[in-house]
Amino acid sequence: MGKLSHVDAAGKPTMVDVGDKSVTERTAIARSTILLPDSVLAVLDGGEIQAKKGPVFATAIIAGVMAAKKTHELIPFCHPLGLDSCKIDISVQGQQAVVECFCRVHHKTGVEMEALTGASVAALTIYDMCKALSHDIVISETRLLSKTGGKKDFEHVG
Repeated sequence: MGKLSHVDAAGKPTMVDVGDKSVTERTAIARSTILLPDSVLAVLDGGEIQAKKGPVFATAIIAGVMAAKKTHELIPFCHPLGLDSCKIDISVQGQQAVVECFCRVHHKTGVEMEALTGASVAALTIYDMCKALSHDIVISETRLLSKTGGKKDFEHVG
């Protein structure tokens, strides 16, 4: 069994020291899935939902990118990263809105948490902007789909 990377030999929480790691290109893609009830889907028009607060998906994209850039301010042991790229795509597939967040950086540490944070906050923004229509909105899953760079690559299968 592997050991936790954010716990030192004495069992205390710690930030990983990346000082001796090499700078490489790192990427990550994360997805959040939001189940939308019929009352929300009824106002979907041309791939966007216009709510009282404004265009839902466009606002969620902006919120997700802003959150990805601030991940180190939210997750205690994340290193501050100057992202080279952060792109969020939102599509409606049946009853679900699917948020995918892609992050890329040249750094000594990966961008998985940035991608997960971007997808999560975009999903939360969709909930916030649509809750006046229904509280039956369900953010059902947030997961890492892939990462490259660093010790090993990862790709979710299934």
